Amino acid sequence: ASSDGMEDRGVLEPGMKADLNVIDFENLHIHAPEMVYDLPAKGRRLIQKVDGYRFTIVSGEVISEDGKPGEARWIRMELKLLADVGLLAKPNAGKSTLISRCSAAKPRIADYPFTTRLPLPGMMPFENIQIQLVDLPPLHADFPESWVPQAIRNADAIALVLNLGDASVLEQLTELLAQLEQAKISIGQRGGEPAWGFLSKPALLVGSHCDLPGAEDNFQVLAELWRERFRLLSVSARPGENLELLRRALFELLGIVRVYTKIRGSKPDRANPFVLPRGATVRDVAERVHKEIVTRLKFARIWGAGKFDGQMVQRDYLVEDNDVIELH
Repeated sequence: ASSDGMEDRGVLEPGMKADLNVIDFENLHIHAPEMVYDLPAKGRRLIQKVDGYRFTIVSGEVISEDGKPGEARWIRMELKLLADVGLLAKPNAGKSTLISRCSAAKPRIADYPFTTRLPLPGMMPFENIQIQLVDLPPLHADFPESWVPQAIRNADAIALVLNLGDASVLEQLTELLAQLEQAKISIGQRGGEPAWGFLSKPALLVGSHCDLPGAEDNFQVLAELWRERFRLLSVSARPGENLELLRRALFELLGIVRVYTKIRGSKPDRANPFVLPRGATVRDVAERVHKEIVTRLKFARIWGAGKFDGQMVQRDYLVEDNDVIELH
C-alpha cells in the first residue's frame, strides 16, 4: 500500500497519515521507539499510546499524532481456542495436504519425507464455528522430536492419518500406536480407565489417498481389525473426496455442542453460538452468558430437536447441539 508519506511496504511512522482504503493491512506495521504494532482488520478502532506517540484507527484513516506518555502495566493474556485436533502420521501419509484443503494453512508439501518440522495450525470452518487443526511433525522411531509428545497431550483430540495407498498400512498404525504408548498416551476407545501415568485422548483414524489402487481393500482390512477401538473414515485430499464428512467427524470427536440464546420476543443469533462440552446443563449456559445470571436463574425455555417449542426446563437440564435457550 502507498499513501502520503507512507512507504510501499506499508510502514506508518509517527506524524504520518494514511487513507484506510489504500492500506495493505496484512503487511502494515506502525513503527514507534522500540515497538512495532500490527494493525487489526480493516475498520476496527485502535487507540494506543506508545512512548509519546498515539496511533488511532478511525473510520476512514489512520492518524499518528503526538500524545502524552501512557501508563505502564504488566498484563497476562491467554488465548483460548474453541478446540484443537492434532494430526499425526508416518512420513508422507498426506496430512499436510489434508490440512491445506481443510483450512487456509499453507504447509510445505513435497514427495520427500519430514517436510513438516514445526507445528503448523490451520483453522477449519465447520458450519458456524472454527476448529483448529495442528499439523505435527511425522512420528518416526529413528527421528524423534522430543517436544511432540507434549504437543499431543495438549491437543483436545487426535486424528491419525494413514496412507491407504501403501500396502503396509497396518504397520503404519501399529508403529504409531507403539510410539504413543511409549509417550504414555492412550488413544481411542479402550474400555476402563487408562493405565497409571497414561493420558487418554479421543481419536479418529483417517485413511488418506482413498482414490489410489488398493486403497479400498486396505481400508476394509483396517475397519475389520480396528473399528471397535476407532471410528474410521477414508478421504482423498486433492480431489476433496469425503472432506465434508471429515469436518463433521472431527466436530463429533471433540464432544462439544453449540447452544444459542435468545431474549423473549426475539430471534436467536445463530452466527455466534456458545460452545460447551457435551453434558453441559442450562446452568452452564447461563454461567457462560454471565455469572450474575446464574444466581437469578429460575428456569429456561428451550427449542430444539425432540422438544416442543418453548418447553420449560430446569437448571440441570442437559443441552444438546443446536438447542435454543431463553433464560428466565
